[in-house]
Amino acid sequence: MILLDTHVWVWWVHGDSRLSTAAAAAIKAEEGSGLLVSVISVWEVAKLVEVGRLVLPKAVPEWVESALAYPGVILQAITPAIAVGSTQLPSPFHRDPADQILVATARGLDVPIVTADGLVLAYPHVRSIPA
Repeated sequence: MILLDTHVWVWWVHGDSRLSTAAAAAIKAEEGSGLLVSVISVWEVAKLVEVGRLVLPKAVPEWVESALAYPGVILQAITPAIAVGSTQLPSPFHRDPADQILVATARGLDVPIVTADGLVLAYPHVRSIPA
């Protein structure tokens, strides 16, 4: 089981060439055990579209519905433990709340996060797979 960072989820769904071969292989290998997508990623996609930083081929609700139906995808809730854990990450970690939720999710579920975010990749308190 692995957790997909928001941009990785979008890249995977769109077949974006920015997704590394290694990350694509990890995603393919974990389809059977679970590809976690946090509900915060759904929010992030909608916010990115709202502010014009992401253009989707269809309306956000339809895109989300189809992207969550991809093989192996499991929508991961923000549980109370994840919410609290996101505020208690070992230092140093940056202050982006969505990244805090994603890292707390990966830590709380003891799964690696697939990401291209250099700050997350450099964070020593979470397992990660470079995207």
